[in-house]
Amino acid sequence: MPTALIIDDEQKARQLLKAMLADCAPGLTVLADCDDLPSGVKAIKKLKPDLVFLDIEMPHYSGLELMDFFNEDEIDFYVIFTTAYSQYAIQAFRFSAIDYLLKPLNIDLLREAIERFRLKKVREAQNLFTLKHNLSPHTSKRIALPQTSGFRFVDSAEILYAKGDGAYTDIFLRSGDKLLISRSLKYLETLLEGLDGFVRCHKSYVVNTQYVASYSRQDGGYITLHNQTQISVSPDKVGAVLKACC
Repeated sequence: MPTALIIDDEQKARQLLKAMLADCAPGLTVLADCDDLPSGVKAIKKLKPDLVFLDIEMPHYSGLELMDFFNEDEIDFYVIFTTAYSQYAIQAFRFSAIDYLLKPLNIDLLREAIERFRLKKVREAQNLFTLKHNLSPHTSKRIALPQTSGFRFVDSAEILYAKGDGAYTDIFLRSGDKLLISRSLKYLETLLEGLDGFVRCHKSYVVNTQYVASYSRQDGGYITLHNQTQISVSPDKVGAVLKACC
């Protein structure tokens, strides 16, 4: 029987979540609920739950400081953050492959999150530390790219460009590696949203403009990267590409 722990400073929120869990996940046992992060950390270490529901915005300690209390090899539990964070901050959760629920909680989305918890096989530690990195002020982000067996974590600054082909995208790295993900180019574009330098230059391409060496109007317009790769630029994207390169 899977077990869970709730950490939230609002009593009504804890009670509501327990009631929703009783309805949509009757096989899940809630071991305890805590009203702040320090007591939650103690409960995690003592009770060793399989799943932790963690509020982010709490007095004194943010839920995001959870990783300050654990070494990476100690995190063997799954975390679902509950948050009223802005859409921009939510991008960090997507980058990191971390599960979250927006407040006010929706029981259908809660049920889906519980199902993801039950199906997930990989450990959570690397994802949590990636989230911590992604919520700190950087111009690049370590993003989680879905692979057959889990996720490949890549610093966005290592991406030269990506080429989309329907439901699949090839991602070309500075190291020379090429990664294939079973996601559309739009999916990758969403992950990279808000980062300087990335621009959709063509219906099939997203490029990291820090690696652009030149632009040519010939042959319909194309850019050349430092590694001599040539990538087409759509006429309506020329202005955005040149602006991002400057």
